Amino acid sequence: MSLTERFLRNQKSDKNYHNEQLTIDEASFDKAKLLVHEKVVEIMDLSSIMEMPREELERSVRDILIQMLETEKIPLNRAERSRLISELLNEILGLGPIELLIHDESVQDILINGSKNVYIEKQGVIHQTAIHFRNDEHLMQVIDKIVSKVGRRVDESSPMVDVRLPDGSRVNVIIPPVALDGPQVSIRKFGDTRLTQEGLLQHQSATAQMTAYLQMALRSKLNILISGGTGSGKTTLLNILSGHIPHNERIVTIEDIAELKLNQPHVVRLESRPENIESRGEITLTDLVKNSLRMRPDRIIVGETRGGEVLNMLQAMNTGHPGSMSTIHANSPRDAFSRMEVMIGMAPTILSERGAKGLIASAINVIVQCSRLVDGSRKVISISEVCGIEDGEIMTHEIFIFEQQGISEEGRVYGCFKPVGSTSIYKEHFLSNGMELPPALFHFQQKVR
Repeated sequence: MSLTERFLRNQKSDKNYHNEQLTIDEASFDKAKLLVHEKVVEIMDLSSIMEMPREELERSVRDILIQMLETEKIPLNRAERSRLISELLNEILGLGPIELLIHDESVQDILINGSKNVYIEKQGVIHQTAIHFRNDEHLMQVIDKIVSKVGRRVDESSPMVDVRLPDGSRVNVIIPPVALDGPQVSIRKFGDTRLTQEGLLQHQSATAQMTAYLQMALRSKLNILISGGTGSGKTTLLNILSGHIPHNERIVTIEDIAELKLNQPHVVRLESRPENIESRGEITLTDLVKNSLRMRPDRIIVGETRGGEVLNMLQAMNTGHPGSMSTIHANSPRDAFSRMEVMIGMAPTILSERGAKGLIASAINVIVQCSRLVDGSRKVISISEVCGIEDGEIMTHEIFIFEQQGISEEGRVYGCFKPVGSTSIYKEHFLSNGMELPPALFHFQQKVR
């Protein structure tokens, strides 16, 4: 069967081929795209395609498309031709159906559940899109394009992988046989647009008083731990706070997947590395934290503590690297301390329970709790100071909270930011660093509706 016969099977008669109002169904459109794609690869050298500027490639694809429309009489109107060219360019140069989502700054997460279900998160709320892949094989081609760019692979023998896109977005892939319903892809986007402190206030994620306190804590070199669940804004807040570190300090950042974007001139960025195909060459966060101590850092920022590296980080905070920061997955400050105790137990060095709690209490000065609420909004719901140990428990002094009071008819959370205490236990510390806490810092209420 010829190319024309294969494509035009069950289609309308020849007299309709040039009717610009004619439209074809999605299945036929996908067939047309596949046929043109094959023709482009057949005519043009693949290596030259990848090196060709997008404008030149677009002209070449358009010429090939027009030629095929004339010789094969494929029934596409103007809008469909334009769409076909755009989607082909995305297939060749980008990530196919999700290329537009990658460049959409309003999209925060892209969640792909098999070839037919693509979800996005906007403003904290998940929506299903009309975007789909032709089949699981098409989705796997896009996955291979993502992972191969960073020298990784994903197949039945290694069905899970974590990689980073050029713009810093984080990609997690898991495929069959581990994923039962087809390849699953989760993309956490970190584009060029960064949320600033002004944006934090505009979104009512915190108050000016809370950010002023955190800024003074950072400048006076108190150690800060940011706690929260997945998608609660921990890394975003860490990025915002790190912007207040003086530019004359040497900063070392340590991450599993590089997400932090610091503007200071003297920043050393380190990223862990998984083992290679021969099960060798792994560089862990613990290795990087140990090595960072030999790099003469003024501050160490660990993107997320999740294992035995927490022991080295706490020791660094206690021994000449004040003002360091990190994040941790936890639903409350108490949960965060419990998790850190467990992670200390994962380190080669054995500490007693009392010793672990003592190390945490002496290293961490301020703990910030972030949360994503039911309406999708992200807020700093608590800022606490660590007081020490009493009766074998780490004691905290909560100074700011967000008190949720209800949910409106529109589904929006409303409540109030307010101080809890009347002062800070680090008042003398701030004074010794030339900073005075204004009384207004602890006498305000800001309603959120």
